[in-house]
Amino acid sequence: MTVDTLTKPDPSATAALIATAFSHIAQGDTEYKSGGLRDFFLYRDLGIAEATRGQVIAQLVKANLPPEEGTGWHFHEAKFHIVIMLKGWARFMYETEETLVKAGDCVHQRPGIRHYLFDYSPDMEYLEIVGPADFTTVDVEGPCPIPPPTPWK
Repeated sequence: MTVDTLTKPDPSATAALIATAFSHIAQGDTEYKSGGLRDFFLYRDLGIAEATRGQVIAQLVKANLPPEEGTGWHFHEAKFHIVIMLKGWARFMYETEETLVKAGDCVHQRPGIRHYLFDYSPDMEYLEIVGPADFTTVDVEGPCPIPPPTPWK
């Protein structure tokens, strides 16, 4: 393939990318905090939402409390959403399929996929990258029952 065969980006899209800022968030620059989407998780902002002027958010998410009810069935209104498991594991339902996500795994959650995070290890930690940064979460009816979570000891 040559450069001539590649589609040239829209100039307005290029301008939006150029409008982003350099960002370097070092260990200790931001802390894990409660008050994110889920009360049973802690969130650490990585500065990407500010640097990209809301185009993308990147945050570290870790277990804070044992899984009792999980996230409930929902989907996100987002253009892009990945989860990279850094430590531990989590069990999700994606539509009707149970999926174990372990340290080192990466999941691309396509836009609109119904899912439910219902179980996770005490040491679970993942990197979540979503665009746009102000994505919304919509609660929905689930297509199937959810297995029980594993009790923490």
